[in-house]
Amino acid sequence: MTGASTFTEIAMLLALAAGLGIVGLLLRQPLIVAFIATGIIAGGDVLGIVRSADHINVLAEIGIATLLFLVGLKLDVQIIRNLGLVSVATGLGQVGFTAAVGFVICLVLGLDAMTSAYVAVALTFSSTIIIVKLLSDKRELDSLHGRIALGFLIVQDIAVVVAMVALSALGVGAGEKPAGLGVLGVLASAMLMIGFVVLFIRYGAEPLLRRVARVPELLVTFALAWAVMFAAIGDWIGFGKELGGLLAGVSLASTSVREAVSTRLSSVRDFLLLFFFVGLGARLDLGVLGAQIPAALVLSLFVLIGNPLIVMAIMGGMGYRKRTGFLAGLTVAQISEFSLIFMAMGLTLNHVNPEAMGLVTLIGLVTITLSTYMILYSHQIYRVLEPYLGVFERHVPTRELSEDKGEAHERYDVILFGLGRYGQEMRRHLKTRGLSVLAVDFDPEVVRRLRQRDFPALYGDATDPEFAATLPLDAGWVIIAIPPMTPGVAHEDARLGLIDGLRQANYRGRIAVRCQDGLDTRRFKQAKVDMCLSPFSDAAERAVEMLVAFPDRKSGEAKPKEAAAPKLSS
Repeated sequence: MTGASTFTEIAMLLALAAGLGIVGLLLRQPLIVAFIATGIIAGGDVLGIVRSADHINVLAEIGIATLLFLVGLKLDVQIIRNLGLVSVATGLGQVGFTAAVGFVICLVLGLDAMTSAYVAVALTFSSTIIIVKLLSDKRELDSLHGRIALGFLIVQDIAVVVAMVALSALGVGAGEKPAGLGVLGVLASAMLMIGFVVLFIRYGAEPLLRRVARVPELLVTFALAWAVMFAAIGDWIGFGKELGGLLAGVSLASTSVREAVSTRLSSVRDFLLLFFFVGLGARLDLGVLGAQIPAALVLSLFVLIGNPLIVMAIMGGMGYRKRTGFLAGLTVAQISEFSLIFMAMGLTLNHVNPEAMGLVTLIGLVTITLSTYMILYSHQIYRVLEPYLGVFERHVPTRELSEDKGEAHERYDVILFGLGRYGQEMRRHLKTRGLSVLAVDFDPEVVRRLRQRDFPALYGDATDPEFAATLPLDAGWVIIAIPPMTPGVAHEDARLGLIDGLRQANYRGRIAVRCQDGLDTRRFKQAKVDMCLSPFSDAAERAVEMLVAFPDRKSGEAKPKEAAAPKLSS
């Protein structure tokens, strides 16, 4: 196929994906559903658009490496240490229950033992991407059930890692050895790679990332290159692209700019995963899928009902209210993109057949579609079911009562963007007035110095549209002290982008912006900010006030402002 026809094919796929994405948006569905539907419609059984399978597979593999890289970024040792007992107990309990009961159901449905094991494990994974997006949209990430859900999602991510490592280990003994290594050679090479990661985390990760982060535009390129390079080395050694991408993320997980890397790379991940789902959907045989519908419905009901029930049972037993357990339980009522990647790895190793892959894809479509509405309307559903949920709550919910009395989520009076000379002075004066300030800047050195002095500070890029949603947005003021002409590749105004991001994240407080001149001030007044700060004009006004209030040399008393003003203006 010529380059032009390949380009046309990709263009048609993107147009189809965008169109279905708009439909999904109207139906309040996540992009994964639209992407899989794109693959099915573009496949040979419908439109027959997909012909350049090799090109799509390469992009899909980069997408999977990026996805695993972002999972690795979350596996910071400190975060894992801080996981609460409820997150660990609920996460492990849900994974164990779903895998065990799902395996039995699969056997009853007539699947062989190997396929049943794969499908059962695939049913244990919930989609972090979907859950975080939905909870963020509902402003529930900082709620008790939101924090618990995020905790056991990390436990699930660790389960994903274990499953991927297990499959990679099986793959070492099966098939070709790309680097000409035997099993022992592959294992030795893997240990060397892990040893390098440990040394890099210890001595190289933070200094290197601090330098790279000084140019935010370079951060995405570096992170993507790092992920793909590790994936390529892992593939060459023989333990798989997936594990290589995961190690790349782990190697950067302890750095101070981890969150910035994650947010900036998330849109790239979503774009590249489109091609994984397109390739997956295009390979599905619609004739075979019809026979899988009964089994898919049974297993979908198990995920939609069984997973929330086990979470409620565990949390109720630990002393949480039925409402908290119900809202947290709904977040695991679907399978994830990792379920499909896990099955694809099994298909590559010839452990499962394409029919099993189609079965899990159908389960994904059903559970993701329905669970999205379950999470969006969770409070309405709870009000209907509340009379029947008493069995999931102790007479006295001791655990939740103790959490109610514990420390509240840290809040700040002011979030201050920009730590140049103006921003630093504002931060100092706000602190002297007794206000708590969270400082944000894109220079990691500035952030590091503030943290060393025990001042709250975050590394972040104001041009990143998703960054605002990660902040504690219960602050009364957001002050944007960024210089007016912040350079960028597209010469965008970082201040306007940040204001839009804050409003997209449903920030309800007040916004003050540093403005350069009258034209700048009028522009931001039109953007409906609460206050425009003009450093030169404000400083001049303050200087005049000080001059007017200066004691008279003869009397030693300050001149009245009314009398002094005409003299100063003459």
